[in-house]
Amino acid sequence: MLAAAAQALSQMLSPPFRTVLLKSIGLALVLVVVMAILLQRLFTWLAGIGEGMAENSLGPGAHDPLAVLAFILTLAASLGIIAGSVLLMPAVTALVASFFVDDIALEVERTCYPDEPVGRALPLVRAAIEGVRTALLAILIYIVALPLMLFFGFGALIFFLCTAYILGREYFELAAMRYHSAADAKALRRLHGATVFTAGLFIAAFVSIPIVNLATPLFGMAFMVHMHKRLSGPFPGGAQAPTRDRSKL
Repeated sequence: MLAAAAQALSQMLSPPFRTVLLKSIGLALVLVVVMAILLQRLFTWLAGIGEGMAENSLGPGAHDPLAVLAFILTLAASLGIIAGSVLLMPAVTALVASFFVDDIALEVERTCYPDEPVGRALPLVRAAIEGVRTALLAILIYIVALPLMLFFGFGALIFFLCTAYILGREYFELAAMRYHSAADAKALRRLHGATVFTAGLFIAAFVSIPIVNLATPLFGMAFMVHMHKRLSGPFPGGAQAPTRDRSKL
């Protein structure tokens, strides 16, 4: 596993990966900025409505204090959005990965496994569905974990473990679906659940590093391509690797 992580890291800055890296970072930044702007506008609008309702209830004399309070709340919300963008980065990178899964996986397969057939390109719609579903699941889990982080002190650990599970599952299944059906890819992931989760810890550690985490799709996908190869073995003649009977899983 350490060797697979080292291989993934060493490939990230190689010439074939640089174009994908720049596109991935660009798309991640666009998504983060768009989300931040939309949320900031939403909170500003809500603060304005609240100020108007309070002024109608308290009278015109309360206009100045309410305006100051609305400004403070809007500023606090803006700062919260900036902090929240860090927490949302795993969800953003999961979505970004769905657009570049084949570019990354194909380069790893050609470079590191030249004697084996490359996998089938994952349909963009299927990849996008997986990315959106993972992003929504991540957001839901983080909403649940956030109060624990703020009030009980152990939310950070829960956040980290949830990130490891979500991203480990996402990237492994994307790598596996290049060789298996979606059902078989999920079955293979369940079969090696402990290993995939442990590998997800590496991705969770990577995505927790500010700025560097913009490159998570490259590291996560490259890493899980190597892990999938190690767990399922080579595919002679392009055949799919056998998986255990799903009724026994």
